[in-house]
Amino acid sequence: MSHYLPLVRVSRLVGVSRTTLQRMIRDGELSTFDGEVELEELLRVFPNIHWQDDGEFERVEEIKRKAFGKRVMERALPDKEVLAERLFELGKEFAGAKSMLLHYDQIFRWLETKMDAVAEDDPGSFDALQSLKIWLRQELDAAPAEAERGRALLAEESVMRVMSARVVVQPSGHEFFVEGNDTILEAALRAGIPLNYGCSNGNCGDCKVRLVSGQVRKVHPHDYVLKETDKANGAILMCSYTAVTDVVVEASVAGAEDIPHQTIPTKVKAVEPLGDNLVALHLTTPRSQRMRFLAGQSVTLEAGGASGEYHVASCPCEDRHIELHVRRDNTPFSRKAFDELRKEAPVTIDGPHGHFVIKMDSRRPAVFVAWDDGFSPIKSLIQHAMSLEMAETMELFWISDRLPHYQENLCRSWTDALENFKYTPLSAQAGVESIVAAILAGHPDLSRVDFYVAGPTDFLARLKEAALARNMSPLGWHGEALL
Repeated sequence: MSHYLPLVRVSRLVGVSRTTLQRMIRDGELSTFDGEVELEELLRVFPNIHWQDDGEFERVEEIKRKAFGKRVMERALPDKEVLAERLFELGKEFAGAKSMLLHYDQIFRWLETKMDAVAEDDPGSFDALQSLKIWLRQELDAAPAEAERGRALLAEESVMRVMSARVVVQPSGHEFFVEGNDTILEAALRAGIPLNYGCSNGNCGDCKVRLVSGQVRKVHPHDYVLKETDKANGAILMCSYTAVTDVVVEASVAGAEDIPHQTIPTKVKAVEPLGDNLVALHLTTPRSQRMRFLAGQSVTLEAGGASGEYHVASCPCEDRHIELHVRRDNTPFSRKAFDELRKEAPVTIDGPHGHFVIKMDSRRPAVFVAWDDGFSPIKSLIQHAMSLEMAETMELFWISDRLPHYQENLCRSWTDALENFKYTPLSAQAGVESIVAAILAGHPDLSRVDFYVAGPTDFLARLKEAALARNMSPLGWHGEALL
């Protein structure tokens, strides 16, 4: 009996990113069937993996948690009813496997009886049939060389399936896990997948999706009334249901034009100095009003009559946390941020604005370029891409002009955590032509590369011109001009 594993679980089992696995599939190093990997193929390709010895993988995961600034998921058990149903489903699978093995044993006994009958009718075949019976029994009793590692892998996967359920979103193909007591909506947002939703507490119905396959369980009541036709089509509210088994849902992924305009009161969690002329403003939204935005977008901040426009520096996957980088200048909000804002101070967010966002359906290599505090939207984009595990490779070039590389340790931690990430700091003193040459040095052909660039207008124009000359598609260019 063949056992197939989805790529997202293979990634967790072997401690290799999905982008790396996808590259191996593309290069013919790893075979799949309908997007899943067969157990024997996994053991063949990763002969040195010991499922119990995951210390190195855990070290990398811890670096990633710190680097992303994301909430660390507690390895909490799901709700007891959900846990019971998952164990029941797993038990049914094991019962089915055991039944099949018993069936195979019955077939073998039938073969033995038939061979004995043939031997009685044809004594000349007795020795040959006896040898065949002995060989068959020896083959069935002998444990394959990879049996122990295979058993360990299946045990590890079984634990994963009890602790979490996999969700596949159609037609986009995005995947994420529902862990602990999260709803499907909470898990999707923490994974950085911007599915549509509104109130998130069961009143508006904006998070309605169609359940294509799998089992779900209602964990929160909702006032929104589903029509009978919706129920017949398998409609559920993501904010009220969790996944019991692996499920497939039909849902749309929001783009910049789909995010509604919001005005949300927040409170200052911290004002973090990033140097003499820059602070990171950390805000917390109310539990009932999480800010909807896409990485790379900007918002208007207002406090005490002073307002200013700033790019969000945090990932949409960071729950209620919003980070913004405020440069010291002579604008009213900047003066207030440096001189007056303290912990618990009220700040109103209005937005989001802009279309400088990640290309959700792209799996191509991505080059990120930031000039000074243009790092703010670029940081958000990178963390979102990391959360989605979408880009084949990622490169960051950060040009320092009037500001230092003020979060360089963070960039270097990304390099330590991810095998497909590279960081290069640059200085504006080298001149625009030298900077452009340094960025493009490793890319003679840019036909399969996406660029995300935040900086001065003249720099964007020169880099885009040079990239187009190296076959970059105009659709691969995403630029944000900063003053």
